Amino acid sequence: MKRIKIIFNQIKMNITKNIKKVKKEHLIRTYIKNNKLFLSFVFICIINSTVLRFFCMHSLENYLSWRAILADSVIVTLVGSFGYLLKPKNRFIYYFCFCIFFSAICMINSVYYTFYTSFASISMLSLTQYIGDVGDAVVENVLQIKDLFYVIGPIALFLIHLKLKKKNYYKKVEMKTIRKKKTFKSLSITGVLLLLFLLTLSPLDVSRFFKQWNKEYIVMRFGIYVYQTNDLFTSIQPKINSMFGYDKANKKFQDYFKNKEPSATNEYTNIFKDKNVIVIHGESMMTNAIGLKFNDQEVTPTLNKLSSEGMFFSNFYSQVSVGTSSDSELTYNTSLMPTKSGTAFVSYSDRKYIGIPTLLKEKGYYTFSMHANNADFWNRRAMHKNLGYDRFFSKTDYNVTKENTIGLGLSDKEFFHQSVEKIERINSEHEKWYGLLIMLTNHTPFSEIEKYGEFPVDMKETITKEDGTTEEKVYPYMEGTKLGNYFKSLHYADEALGEFIQELEAKGLLENTVFILYGDHDARLSRKDYNLLYNYDKETDDVLDKEDPEYKEYDSYQYELGRKVPFIIWTKDMNNTKLNFENKNVMGMYDVSPTLGNMFGFYNKYRLGHDIFDIKENNIVIFPTGNWVNNKMYYNSQKSAYFPLSEEPITEEEINYNTEYTNQLLDISNDIISFDLLNEKKDQEREGE
Repeated sequence: MKRIKIIFNQIKMNITKNIKKVKKEHLIRTYIKNNKLFLSFVFICIINSTVLRFFCMHSLENYLSWRAILADSVIVTLVGSFGYLLKPKNRFIYYFCFCIFFSAICMINSVYYTFYTSFASISMLSLTQYIGDVGDAVVENVLQIKDLFYVIGPIALFLIHLKLKKKNYYKKVEMKTIRKKKTFKSLSITGVLLLLFLLTLSPLDVSRFFKQWNKEYIVMRFGIYVYQTNDLFTSIQPKINSMFGYDKANKKFQDYFKNKEPSATNEYTNIFKDKNVIVIHGESMMTNAIGLKFNDQEVTPTLNKLSSEGMFFSNFYSQVSVGTSSDSELTYNTSLMPTKSGTAFVSYSDRKYIGIPTLLKEKGYYTFSMHANNADFWNRRAMHKNLGYDRFFSKTDYNVTKENTIGLGLSDKEFFHQSVEKIERINSEHEKWYGLLIMLTNHTPFSEIEKYGEFPVDMKETITKEDGTTEEKVYPYMEGTKLGNYFKSLHYADEALGEFIQELEAKGLLENTVFILYGDHDARLSRKDYNLLYNYDKETDDVLDKEDPEYKEYDSYQYELGRKVPFIIWTKDMNNTKLNFENKNVMGMYDVSPTLGNMFGFYNKYRLGHDIFDIKENNIVIFPTGNWVNNKMYYNSQKSAYFPLSEEPITEEEINYNTEYTNQLLDISNDIISFDLLNEKKDQEREGE
């Protein structure tokens, strides 16, 4: 009897399970049947965005990026949900219009990517004025058959509409309450999709999303529709900001620069006048690596040579914010600080800037920049033109293959090698020239160690045995750490730099040429790795105990101060003692333009920095965080605390004065960019209103 009961219960459970399954399948079929137009709209738009990634970014990860599909689904279902507020007979027009809109986004980006190897931006709409001049070339060379794929979507939706119309799909009468209920259900689906998507995000994803500089990464992780939505808000933010407070900002600006005059002449005035210039933008190069050795092998032999033979500014800071490399370019060129929100290169690319290239062009120089990456990376295509470069050589100007690629793109060795020929041609065509070369290999995450070449970052020790024989003992030291991998990467970049200088010398391009190098920012590695570097205990393969007499304190202050980057000015002729010294006075990236201006004979009135040879030990370097440093102390505004750098007395009045000065400069710099205060035409237009 008990056994029969068990069998009966099992049968009952199976029947119940099957009934639930049938009900579930019935509900799904019913939902699909009643929402065919909505689901067709969603499906077509998701297919289009997936195909766009397939055509543009050729890797399986991009083709089937489920996070991108999920993100695009959020946007499409959100838009589609509001279609239910309309009566059934009017719904098709709504979905059809938005289907065309989403298809157009995909088509425009497909065409744009073919031409620029990047995705389109609302902020670049100002460039449409040039389309008339290149229209034929675009149709002939850029528009491809693949770009017409996105027309299929709206056509398919129209055909589905005709089929549904034949079946009287639109003749159903729906009360307003039912339409609202359907809208709510669809919005609920959107909410679930959004929640699932948000749970997949990492801090790096969020950071890059708000920076909006690596467009391929955003499209791969967030989808094309989310990217375009974010780009819209990023593009209009500066316009909104500039609508309020112009008069107040302009008055502060005029008052600050009213009595600004050129620095007094000094022993370096016009010392490099009319000389050619090669500037190296050293990706993630840091001063603390100069002179560093592992087993008597120098990490940076080329930088060591340049710093010992040229002008070496060993107390130099890059002053970057979230814009990292682009911030360093902005501050180097204009002597302005990064903006408080967004990045100047992305959010404020339509502003007027006074860059070093612009000022040198007035002196008869031909100016160019070189970077073997996508021209739209950090929006350089637009910004380099704004800064005054006559020509920007980007990825399309270089032969980039899988074999000569390291990390983000063309290896530094190959980049420099291919650039020499271009510089040689420029040298033959122009009497005076100025060129910026942006390195790339030494970029985080420093993970392709097999391509950097052999450079151990371990610790070797020769041990003498009791029998008199010796053996070499190896301790891991920095091997396997991020900082250790960084040193391997930096050693490769330094080697590439050395080979570049040799090629320039062989071609005679160092004659009458000044060689300038700056590190764009620190490597952004953890304090823990640096602590291991300075406090390695070979016996435990760990950090020394703090009680150990050889332990070197490396707290947050040392970490901040250790983020210095190199700034070196070097020429082939080292006979002049004026050109061979170490300047230990604190200096920032915003001091470069006025310092070089004094040396080359150009002048930017609207500079925030100083000629270091004029201000000397009285200089102060400010940071976007509100922190500042001078020769006496480093001040942390968040902690309202300072770290002394000398034995000179420090007063509260001095701290308050420098803090107020820092805030003043940050405000003025931000106003100059956000309100476009260097644009005299805009100022005249405002006065005429």
